Amino acid sequence: MQQTLSDKEKIEALYRDMYRAMVNKDRTELERVHDDSFYLLHMTGMKQSKSVYINSIMTGTLNYYDEKTEALDITVNGDTATLTGRSRVTAAVFGGGKHTWRLQLHFTLIKKNNEWKFTSSSASTY
Repeated sequence: MQQTLSDKEKIEALYRDMYRAMVNKDRTELERVHDDSFYLLHMTGMKQSKSVYINSIMTGTLNYYDEKTEALDITVNGDTATLTGRSRVTAAVFGGGKHTWRLQLHFTLIKKNNEWKFTSSSASTY
């Protein structure tokens, strides 16, 4: 008998799928996990739409090499949720050198057709 995942487990899996897609430059998976309304607010204050964000990964403006999750805090409220993920992320972004950051991403999510998607994310360090 197959066990049904809880919403929190589905969201945790989505977070891991997202990072795997970022490292692998997997456009199809990045499109799947992010809602069309998605935007990323970088720690610099720059805001990127879903298409600009994904294109930045695909073209190498944002290069991700590795991610190690340290903590996840997920709160589900019906068909919306928040996730704060803390990870050590190895990346080279905007022409800078390859470094490992303690990156915190605070996400909002929405559940559509029984599938969770990221709607926004704001980045900071911790």
